[in-house]
Amino acid sequence: MIQRLLPCRVRPGFHLVAAGFFLSLSALSPASADVRLPKVFGSHMVLQQEKPVVLWGWAAPGERVNVQLDESRAEVQATAQGEWRATLPARKAGGPYVLAVSGVNAVRFEDVMVGEVWLCSGQSNMEMGIAMCADGKAEIAAADHPGIRLLMVPNRWTPVPQDDIDATWKVCSPSTVGEAGWGGFSAAGYYFGRELHKRLGVAVGLIDATWGGTRIEPWTPPEGFASVPALAKESERVQLGDPRSARHHQRAGELVGATEKWVAEARQSMEKRGLLPAMPVFPEELQPPRDVQHATALYNGMIHPLHPFAMRGAIWYQGESNSGEGMLYAEHTRALVDGWRKVWNDESLAYYYTQIAPFNYGGNPETIAEFWEAQAAAQSIPGTGMIVINDIGNLADIHPANKQDVGRRLANWALAKTYGKSEVAYASPTLESFVVEGGSVRVNFRDAAGLATRDGKPVSWFEVIDAESGGFEPATARIDGTSVVVSSDAVSHPVAVRYAWSMLAEPNLRNGAGLPVGAFRAGNIPRRDLLAMKVPESKNYQVVYDLDLGKLGANAVYDVDNAAKITRAFDRVAYFLELTGQDGKTQYVFASMDAYTDRADRLGLPTVASGVRWQREVANLNVASNVKGVTTGAGLKGGRLEFWPNNYSAENGAGVPNASDKLYDFGDKPADPDQGYGCMQVHNAEAGQTLFAINHWSEGARADVGIGNQPSNQPDWTFAANAASHAAKRLRVLVRLKP
Repeated sequence: MIQRLLPCRVRPGFHLVAAGFFLSLSALSPASADVRLPKVFGSHMVLQQEKPVVLWGWAAPGERVNVQLDESRAEVQATAQGEWRATLPARKAGGPYVLAVSGVNAVRFEDVMVGEVWLCSGQSNMEMGIAMCADGKAEIAAADHPGIRLLMVPNRWTPVPQDDIDATWKVCSPSTVGEAGWGGFSAAGYYFGRELHKRLGVAVGLIDATWGGTRIEPWTPPEGFASVPALAKESERVQLGDPRSARHHQRAGELVGATEKWVAEARQSMEKRGLLPAMPVFPEELQPPRDVQHATALYNGMIHPLHPFAMRGAIWYQGESNSGEGMLYAEHTRALVDGWRKVWNDESLAYYYTQIAPFNYGGNPETIAEFWEAQAAAQSIPGTGMIVINDIGNLADIHPANKQDVGRRLANWALAKTYGKSEVAYASPTLESFVVEGGSVRVNFRDAAGLATRDGKPVSWFEVIDAESGGFEPATARIDGTSVVVSSDAVSHPVAVRYAWSMLAEPNLRNGAGLPVGAFRAGNIPRRDLLAMKVPESKNYQVVYDLDLGKLGANAVYDVDNAAKITRAFDRVAYFLELTGQDGKTQYVFASMDAYTDRADRLGLPTVASGVRWQREVANLNVASNVKGVTTGAGLKGGRLEFWPNNYSAENGAGVPNASDKLYDFGDKPADPDQGYGCMQVHNAEAGQTLFAINHWSEGARADVGIGNQPSNQPDWTFAANAASHAAKRLRVLVRLKP
């Protein structure tokens, strides 16, 4: 996801650790002998009903501190460090009350309510203010809700945990709900709280702690990482960077010992006029968070100051910045939830979250589907629930404007599962079972009463795959009660099904409550590759290079580089290019030819560093493609290569038959400098066709990539600057080894 706010960056070094200790100590030490509380407390706040009211703050060491809320009272004594904590009994919703705290001075908070408190956190889709969303002006004008109270936590990341924030509780009104932040208070949070307030009839306190573009790890406390075995390496890094931890203390002790030894040896060397020994290097692993995206950085600055202020739970909308990590996100979610519950010492803390919306996030369209699968898997964590929003997204905007339904759906989870409102429909239909019935599959759903399509059209976005061959094929789907029967004319023996398995999927299946079905897959899914499925010839070939063209740059960074391992002679060379469009459809071309070199390391992207340069004919061209107009077949004449890193002109300098002197095609002329525009092109000159072209790779997203002749302008795609238009793009270079 594009980050709306740029992170602050601090140059790493030992001074940062020292600064961290200072920040921590300064936060813990009272500025004066006056009794004071952190700013999470204030007039107009809401205290959580039915949970003990924990109050804390600072005073002079040993000072007696009295607290009173209505008829509840307590007296405590500040510690030697000047800290105090008092606990008042849990109470039912009500108010307004006065909270009085006194010692040598008196602090008085007025208009204090007791009701429901929720944390609203995540990245930009939770941060997005009401003014930025649908009907913003009208919603702000109508936001006169004295029973809703708002606390907006300022954006702040820190290397060590902080104990206070610079924030003030405010009564929800048109003037307060639209101020500060990114267009005002979190829209999703506000609509969530508005629904709770209306349905429960009690005061609702909302805490907005959000930061656009951030990953989940910065919001997670050390306790969370430590609780998830799959994140052991991340936990180790967090512990080493945390000056409060035993691991940090141990490693820091080793550093201090080595430094003291060095000082002694250095003094001896100086006395003898000798060379100084090398000084110990400060270990990178002892650095605390140094960036907004580093683990615990936002927990330290924005979440730690809130606890142990009692809350009912948290709502969360985040994931765009983690969307490439697949099932690992389920583990990161577990760490966040476990961590917050441990920090608050409250295993009942509810956690309801939003599955990210369909959008062109770039790369393989299926990557986001796998991420949705991970988000759904996180519901195995007790006390959590996920809303699906694939029906209210916007493929043209990563920030969908409809936050009213987001807030309402999150509120319905809370109303049903936290507050026991059994009449509230809250869950989207989810897969219950999958059964093969001859040439069809039956998908059974739970929470699917009234299953239908939202637009009255046939069910969309189902696919099935055959047991023997081929990939997933589009399928027709028929609703049968709480089941859907799926089949395809192209699949005789289905073994697996999937639904909405693309980042561009806006499917139409929903239950009677209007809640959409989220992406899923089921069955025994065969692992099949497009190359193997579409090009039988390829089974005799071995991969030399595999390159994600989304990583194009000045140099080739191959995902697979087997060039050094190809030690046997080969007699054929092949190239397979796949281009997936924004619609999720994939074009491909396979071009094989007699070997034109005996060196595997001379077959790849012709960068200056590679030394690859070819302008020549190739024999016995075989072509397979699904692109309209590309001539396919075996033993074709006219095969030709144009591989070089240079600039080039359209002049037919090589005198290639059928080549143009005016258009860039298969007869171009290389020119200085060597580090130039660059082209990697395979042609069928006899057919007057470019089979594929990869040009100007140093430009990355503005490189030229195409299959077949470009429909307009230059046939070989020169100056197309279109690489970013492909959601995914992959090139494989292969050879056929001699027996």
